[in-house]
Amino acid sequence: MQVTQSAVADVLIIDPKVFGDARGYFFETYNEKRYRDAGIKGDFVQDNLSLSKRGILRGLHFQNPNAQGKLVSVLKGAVFDVAVDIRVGSPTFGKWVGFELSEENRRQAFIPPGFAHGFAVISDEALFSYKCTDLYNPQTEGVILWNDPDIGVDWGSLQGPQLSDKDKKGVRLRDFPKERLPVYQP
Repeated sequence: MQVTQSAVADVLIIDPKVFGDARGYFFETYNEKRYRDAGIKGDFVQDNLSLSKRGILRGLHFQNPNAQGKLVSVLKGAVFDVAVDIRVGSPTFGKWVGFELSEENRRQAFIPPGFAHGFAVISDEALFSYKCTDLYNPQTEGVILWNDPDIGVDWGSLQGPQLSDKDKKGVRLRDFPKERLPVYQP
């Protein structure tokens, strides 16, 4: 397994070791010791799957308190995945990083607690997998506007994505009260 630090502090890209032959392939999607040794800390307590069609955008979501770290991957299709550092006091506050996750590249990403997260489906359909370090808690959830001009996520050719009602009501990061945002802890 190869782990790479992304351009935004603490977001990790994981390329698992894949064993393949004429029958197909095999790889470990999670190994607690190996991932802890790579700097991915936290106990995973909830697994989620979402199925979405091309043009669907989910995000940018976060929880505080009850911040969730997420180990994410795509089982079918492809997405453009985005993490935004929203930790007050972080040297990369308001910065984003994005990468393609797909069934072909089998790549994973670890989005630590304190980040807003979202993805856009860039294939006909995508089956997206999340391992989370805390349980979903709708009372502590926040939604950052997917196209917040201060953050400036480049979603590529995505124009007018399909959004949930919740995501349509996203708020600009600068309009969130600081006490609602997570605090950076080096």
